[in-house]
Amino acid sequence: MAVKFLAVVIPALNEAATIGDVIGRCLAVCRHSGFEATVLVVDDGSTDGTAAAARAAGARVLAHPQNRGVGRAFQTGLDAALESGADVIVNIDADGQFDPERIPDLIAPLLAGRADFVSASRFKDPALVPEMPRLKVWGNRFMSRLVGSIARQRFYDVSCGFRAYNREAALHLNLWGDFTYTQESFLELAIKSVRIEEVPMAIRGVRAAGRSRVASNLWRYGWRTLKIILHSYRDYWPLHFFGWISLPFMLLGLGLLTGFLLHRLLVGSFRPQLWMGFSGAGLLGLGVLILVTGVMGEMLKRIRLNQETLIYYQKKARFERP
Repeated sequence: MAVKFLAVVIPALNEAATIGDVIGRCLAVCRHSGFEATVLVVDDGSTDGTAAAARAAGARVLAHPQNRGVGRAFQTGLDAALESGADVIVNIDADGQFDPERIPDLIAPLLAGRADFVSASRFKDPALVPEMPRLKVWGNRFMSRLVGSIARQRFYDVSCGFRAYNREAALHLNLWGDFTYTQESFLELAIKSVRIEEVPMAIRGVRAAGRSRVASNLWRYGWRTLKIILHSYRDYWPLHFFGWISLPFMLLGLGLLTGFLLHRLLVGSFRPQLWMGFSGAGLLGLGVLILVTGVMGEMLKRIRLNQETLIYYQKKARFERP
């Protein structure tokens, strides 16, 4: 794959202390590697001069008048990168945790034609796991296993914000989460059979300055991220999603009905265990209704995938290279 034009997307909220350095290093490594490149900073309602610092460093700034969340900021940057005609889109955080000099390593699988979407991985190589709180390490690994089990692929780090997309993968992304985009991107692209690769990298475990606006509260971050993952699971794998929910109701209902019938055979009467019969029938019926919801979801999924195909071609026409 030959790269004619590369766009670097940087969502930013109050990152004036570090964003100038990140932009300068991104532009320098792209020039050194021979890529024509632009840096697109999405200022997500900053109040500390982030936009001015980004412009001074040579970036094009796209401003949200108020904070809309890093997920929405990423989508704004992605659309702008496609509109600019980029062949490869790299997204990197503004906080200085990621090394822009590794951009050539990140996009290498795209250039070699092995992958369409590449993510840096902090945990794929045990020797490169960064210094960070153990709870964060456990949480990241749990999310990676959960997303991997849903997508039926092995993922090591689905939360890293240093990634690269070829144009086709970017056109396939239709994200809905405002809070974050990282885990949802993996699920979106996995169901569309986009080739995904993780590149092990040594990454700073803590920010160079300030504190994270996304993961400052781990419980809040975990809960909101889990909701995004479950929404994607529900929409793209509805029979599995509702099937797992229905299973305990159906098993408990069948168990109660079995006990009810055994009591009738052994004692010769349904009394005094009528409650088992009514409860078992109610739980079994509820389980069946939940399973039927999954079947209906599969029908809606077909409609959604057809709509996603139409959106893909609309975006392809809208973002036709200038």
